[in-house]
Amino acid sequence: MRKAKVDRKTKETDIVVEINLDGKGKCELDTSIPFVDHMLSLMSLHGLLDLKIKAKGDVEVDYHHLLEDLGIVFGEALKKALGDKKGARRYGDATIPMDESLAQVVIDLSGRPYLIYKVKVSTGTLRDLEVSLFEDFFRALSNHGQMNLHIRLHYGRDLHHIYEAIFKAFGRALRDAVSIDPRIKGIPTTKGTL
Repeated sequence: MRKAKVDRKTKETDIVVEINLDGKGKCELDTSIPFVDHMLSLMSLHGLLDLKIKAKGDVEVDYHHLLEDLGIVFGEALKKALGDKKGARRYGDATIPMDESLAQVVIDLSGRPYLIYKVKVSTGTLRDLEVSLFEDFFRALSNHGQMNLHIRLHYGRDLHHIYEAIFKAFGRALRDAVSIDPRIKGIPTTKGTL
């Protein structure tokens, strides 16, 4: 089983992430932001990742530190669980609808972090959560998980539906990218390392 546990404590946040890439979509989440818990539970279910997260931070200031650091720790746990990536499919792509919204996520577990974030909804809140912070979350996840990550919102109106489609698509694309293909011998690259 490809599992990892990473914890990170700073003056601003205290976060523990446990991940099992070969799970069944079970999760225990407490980020102190209910909407983020909801999004991560969708990602876990559709990605078939077992995920346990305990996160707290200086949310009395705002949610930025917590979301960015959550992306950092999640990315580090993902990288650790992937190990040498032997047999992994490496690439994942999912396009997911949520009512009037349609989102696409494409992943390459290349070892070269890069985020393309084409979500034209740059302002707005879900309760008191600024949706612009999701770009910071995914950037930190891409950087620390060392993945090439493309997120594109084709269209959408309702903020909840937009981010639900994005997180479900991320879960499905990640599930494909980390899946083991028995036909792949070694690491899926001609370079010899990822």
